[in-house]
Amino acid sequence: MVIKHYYLVEVQYLGYRFHGWQKQKELKTVHYMIDRTIKFVLKHDNFKTLGTSRTDAMVSANHSAFELFTEAPIDIDVFLKEVNFNIPFDIKLISIKEIDNTFNIINTPKIKHYYYLFASGNNSHPFSASLLTTFRVDLDIKLMKEGAELFLGTHNFIKYVTKPNENTNTVREVLQSVIVANTEYTASFFPQESYLFKISSVGFMRNQVRLMMGQLVKLGKHEITLEELEKTLLGTDKTPFNYIAPASGLMLHKTEFFE
Repeated sequence: MVIKHYYLVEVQYLGYRFHGWQKQKELKTVHYMIDRTIKFVLKHDNFKTLGTSRTDAMVSANHSAFELFTEAPIDIDVFLKEVNFNIPFDIKLISIKEIDNTFNIINTPKIKHYYYLFASGNNSHPFSASLLTTFRVDLDIKLMKEGAELFLGTHNFIKYVTKPNENTNTVREVLQSVIVANTEYTASFFPQESYLFKISSVGFMRNQVRLMMGQLVKLGKHEITLEELEKTLLGTDKTPFNYIAPASGLMLHKTEFFE
């Protein structure tokens, strides 16, 4: 394949019934469904796609992106319309634009904004399970808000990554870390009160946000203290955590590219 045309495609999807973004043998993934639909629309498989993020199983994305590489040019308006007409309803292409070969979706600097949507206390309506995690205990939200602030800045997140290798850089800068009342994602069947853990960085490690949320939940249950949480960011203790928050409450809210 001789690549002559390059496109940046913005995409959103509900991850609840998918096994993550990345293609996996005999499993239904977001990347697989996108490629299958593009093949149907273009009527050939002489193209390649490359995603910016590998979300885990059941994790959603309000705004993500991938690159599309082709030999022949495409009519972007027709392409966008036909792909969205044929793709499953829980995936949607937001936009597409032609770019040049200097853009690299992996290496281009970007900020990723993740949200973790959750509720505390009584069981939520089952319909909310695809987007929101309900922790069936009364959480100390005020204390969790204080804990979230501890993640701000540059820390060693060695305890907040699943199976790092010897080359993994576990020192990361967190640009935003806050828990607020949820007013952005609502539905008639959502609980009366729900919350968003908002966290932003130029890069996250595998399961990092869910592990961070897990510690905030333990803090909210008074199983750990603020002082103990702060010590986990020193990088001196490398023992992995034994609790990770469920995947379905996590979403990639926005991918922000910048030069």
